[in-house]
Amino acid sequence: MTDATANPALDDIVSAFQIEGLPVRGRVVRLGAAVDEVLTRHDYPEPVANLLGEACALAALVGSSLKFEGRLIIQAQGDGPVRYVVVDYDTTGGLRGYCRFDPEEVAQISEGFARPGAKTLLGGGVFIMTLDQGADMDRYQGVTPIEGETLALCAEQYFKQSEQTPTRVRLAVGQADTGEGLKWRAGGILIQSIAGDETRGETQEAWTHAQAFFETTGEDELIDPSLGTPTLLWRLFNEDGVRLIEDKPLRSFCRCSDDRIAVVIQSFTEAEKAEMIEPDGKIHVTCEYCSRVYAVAPDEVGV
Repeated sequence: MTDATANPALDDIVSAFQIEGLPVRGRVVRLGAAVDEVLTRHDYPEPVANLLGEACALAALVGSSLKFEGRLIIQAQGDGPVRYVVVDYDTTGGLRGYCRFDPEEVAQISEGFARPGAKTLLGGGVFIMTLDQGADMDRYQGVTPIEGETLALCAEQYFKQSEQTPTRVRLAVGQADTGEGLKWRAGGILIQSIAGDETRGETQEAWTHAQAFFETTGEDELIDPSLGTPTLLWRLFNEDGVRLIEDKPLRSFCRCSDDRIAVVIQSFTEAEKAEMIEPDGKIHVTCEYCSRVYAVAPDEVGV
């Protein structure tokens, strides 16, 4: 938890950058109101909220690099106290996400001094990235085992195995009191090595050099509400110089709607729909992402 003065203009932005003179590119994300809205829609225990916050920051870092209109879905599922975490990033900058978990199991593993990380929460399972380019295109999905105590390590392993791209990721989640009570924040930074060629030559030495500065990134810096991305990048890479390429705004959103809910209900049989009718005479459906409750009249869905 930190106490600071927030500057909303610094938040809910993912920024691409290039380290001057080095074949290394990256992105930085800073999430304020957008991630707070995602995490406070559900009554998540702190370790679960931290895991989902990490997933939101990671989805923004990776999704903002996509060159098509569509979605990136990041999910991890296992046999641990958290069964499932998923974040849906829309290339217009929208984020939504949720977790399924066993409250008693999460409370049990949270009794120690150390905050449980991804491996402890998810147990044995898989980390998945899915690219969705729309109804007319096939989805691309990459799957790797859950390794390491953070989703950052899972992502690094994913890029190593699925794309053979040397990648480093750091993620941070926390709460800050900026005068309006405690609010959730999340941040992250990603760097990637650009492959060598006849023009660049061998790039391993430059990659090692960039990683040395990357390692100095503090989690507190990634979620500091008063620290802007240009200042953070200058702290890390001022020896070489760093150039911001573009900023993309981020926001919390949800895809649920009356029409979508009606389509879901209509996929059930007549008998199943009849059993869904509650004492008030309506069918109630709660969106797993945003917790909005829909009360649907049976005659609207053919009952």
